[in-house]
Amino acid sequence: MKITLKDGSVKEYAQSMSVYDIALDISEGLARAACCAKVNGEVVDLRTVIDSDCELAICTASDKEGLATIRHTASHVLAEAVKNLFPDAKLTIGPSIDTGFYYDFDHAPFSREDLDALEAEMKKIIKAGEKLEKFTLPREEAIKFMEERQEPYKVELIRDLPEDAEISFYRQGEFVDLCAGPHLMCTKGVKAFKLTSSSMAYWRGKSENAMLQRIYGTAFNKKEELEEYLVYWENVKNRDHNKLGREMELFTTVDVIGQGLPLLMPKGAKMIQTMQRWIEDEEEKRGYLRTKTPLMAKSDLYKISGHWDHYLDGMFVLGDEKKDKEVLALRPMTCPFQYYVYKATQHSYRDLPLRYGETSTLFRNEDSGEMHGLTRVRQFTISEGHLIVRPDQMVQEFKDCLALAKYCLTVLGVEEDVTYHLSKWDPNNREKYIGEPEVWEETEQHIRQILTELDINFVEDVGEAAFYGPKVDINARNVYGKEDTMITIQWDALLAEQFDMYFIDQNGDKVRPYIIHRTSMGCYERTLAWLIEKYEGKFPTWLCPEQVRVLPISEKFTDYAAKVEAELKANGILATTDNRSEKIGFKIREARLAKLPYMLVVGQKEEDENLVSVRSRFAGDEGQKTLADFIDQICKEIRTKEIRKEVVQEEAK
Repeated sequence: MKITLKDGSVKEYAQSMSVYDIALDISEGLARAACCAKVNGEVVDLRTVIDSDCELAICTASDKEGLATIRHTASHVLAEAVKNLFPDAKLTIGPSIDTGFYYDFDHAPFSREDLDALEAEMKKIIKAGEKLEKFTLPREEAIKFMEERQEPYKVELIRDLPEDAEISFYRQGEFVDLCAGPHLMCTKGVKAFKLTSSSMAYWRGKSENAMLQRIYGTAFNKKEELEEYLVYWENVKNRDHNKLGREMELFTTVDVIGQGLPLLMPKGAKMIQTMQRWIEDEEEKRGYLRTKTPLMAKSDLYKISGHWDHYLDGMFVLGDEKKDKEVLALRPMTCPFQYYVYKATQHSYRDLPLRYGETSTLFRNEDSGEMHGLTRVRQFTISEGHLIVRPDQMVQEFKDCLALAKYCLTVLGVEEDVTYHLSKWDPNNREKYIGEPEVWEETEQHIRQILTELDINFVEDVGEAAFYGPKVDINARNVYGKEDTMITIQWDALLAEQFDMYFIDQNGDKVRPYIIHRTSMGCYERTLAWLIEKYEGKFPTWLCPEQVRVLPISEKFTDYAAKVEAELKANGILATTDNRSEKIGFKIREARLAKLPYMLVVGQKEEDENLVSVRSRFAGDEGQKTLADFIDQICKEIRTKEIRKEVVQEEAK
């Protein structure tokens, strides 16, 4: 057989060979470094036997597949350590992920002390250097094997496998786990690892299932790589909006109020107010009409829209249809409400497009395990809009919605941080969607063509469409690498029929309009979380809840500081004064820690000549300026929403 290697060279063998033996034949060094391989593009175990011509790429720790194999093996070492120290823990799953690995256990919560003890146990397992041996069992024997080991989750996984699936296991010493691999040849291959955290998770991600405990870790081939990552990880944790936003007093949460129901504190509320006023003004310039609709409605409305059948689990329902004459539900979206605004008046083809915008407070019954800070909550506010358009206007209006979204991203300074997704229906899951296949195929093709014409790179995601139509999702990753949808633009050719919406065309006939569901900036809370992490709390001046702090160098200049503050506020600048009896160096450091854009130091000379000494995040000491000149400068910066570059500053002495 002929084996074509990734450098194009060919090795010939007269008999079947394992991947590991081929690596050993090439060089002992390669065999020692090998973690897994790709055969004809498919990732396989080093134990895999090759018996025919193929293309073979040996993967080491420098390849993503090789690093993933190290991390997958580390997850098995973790599982063995848990079973050694906590024998009653039940095993579930333990994959490698982009940042390392995790393993879920049915067990009481793990403390940091538990993780430290598990790390020590893992080091013992690694030092022992047990070989990882793969074996397979017939289906019934595999079930019996795991039943005897009292691992009910593994039994469930085996029962869910296809009848013809190969049921494989890996053994390392006395420990055995159900797994498809690939794995390293020996536990000693896990050379540098760290358990980073633990959290709650649901079995198979569903809140109705058992609550599990997830242990996260990471692993690298070299200690230096691990240390570098841990420094990076510490920085990530410090940038987490859930930590930084609380430290900056932007928001908080309270147990007695409830999970997923954050309280926006004055600074956070001010930032969202600033964004909301900007978005509403921008939409008005683009022809949007404001609506204000109820926060709840009878179940009848959601039955017409289809949400009752397709989205009920995500809604907060008030009442019981079996007992109550009238059942209400908090709204998870605004679309059916705005449809009735449209239906309140008869419209002709000349009236369209009609663009309705609303700053909408919505409610969604998120699983407790999914909620995090401001990114996934049960009550949130979005820049929601619905465009009622003639079919011939649909493509251009959809393009305009994309243009508005890109404008918002550009102003916020995050346009380079997003990915575009064409979210399509899943024809193999028909009960999830309304409408005929032809409609879905046609509308998806329209969106595909629009994105192509606009030269927007995108990926296609099957099964991510709304139940009534395909959409463009604009996504961004948080500091932990998790992707969230920030902006959505949906193509709807179906719901107008269900709500009996129409317009009168030039022939006097009733015609169904098309609908675009869209957000211009998305969810305000999630956007605030994104901006906290993007800027590490050092927001562009126009977004800052405190833009200037006036710092009198002593109590003698508090009157002049008050005059400066009043003049700033008269020009719409968010300003405060630090009148504490502290040294000026201390006040400057405090202002820096608060991540303020500008500090105005005032003393005798400034008062005598109507000046201010300007210090900023962007240029350090900017020198003395007249108050009028500074106001002109900052007002222009705020008006144009400029994002100034920052410089490293020396500590104030």
